[in-house]
Amino acid sequence: MFASERLPLVVRYTELLATEGVVRGLIGPREAPRLWERHVLNSAVLGEAVPDSVSVCDIGTGAGLPGLVLAIARPDLAVTLVEPLLRRTTFLDEVVAELGLGNVTVVRGRAEDLHGAATFDVVTARAVAPLERLLGWSMPLVAPSGATVAMKGRSIHDEIEESRSFLARWRCGEPEVFEVGAGLVDPPTTVVRVPWADPARIGWPLARDPKRRPGRRRTAKREVS
Repeated sequence: MFASERLPLVVRYTELLATEGVVRGLIGPREAPRLWERHVLNSAVLGEAVPDSVSVCDIGTGAGLPGLVLAIARPDLAVTLVEPLLRRTTFLDEVVAELGLGNVTVVRGRAEDLHGAATFDVVTARAVAPLERLLGWSMPLVAPSGATVAMKGRSIHDEIEESRSFLARWRCGEPEVFEVGAGLVDPPTTVVRVPWADPARIGWPLARDPKRRPGRRRTAKREVS
């Protein structure tokens, strides 16, 4: 899950979550004792669903879950963390700087602020919103050959059925539900993956605008939208 040379980084990040994260109201005090199993490891196993050496955008990242954990575990990924609240992006900037994570960009803003401006191979989210609303934010950021890969709960099959008209209207592919982290976290993490049905016929009108720029970024900085 974490290579030996990356383990000190995730340990330090977890320490910061348990201290500064609690003080700044990013993590509830009751969550601090179970950060590893409930948050950090739970986020790290999402890497099983992310291809090698791709660009990743984590929307509504909060204190960096799962995006920052993925960036620590997978230095091959170019990760953009999107979060609208200043106190959270300030914390993320400080963590990125302290840990020297050159594969991370922190963006203060909403997912909608990047619509029409950037695309990514993978867009991730953790407990952000019901599926239809989440896809309305995430799919405009998904490259033609990419996908939304979101952490979800047991209600995901109901959410998929409730989103059928949206999925058809936006020409999304059939959602795939699977588990990651078997034998590593208990219970395993439930994930839903939603690609485009046909990369040449994306349902969101601006998705094929040639002025859109790729989402792959390598410098660690905050961009204010």
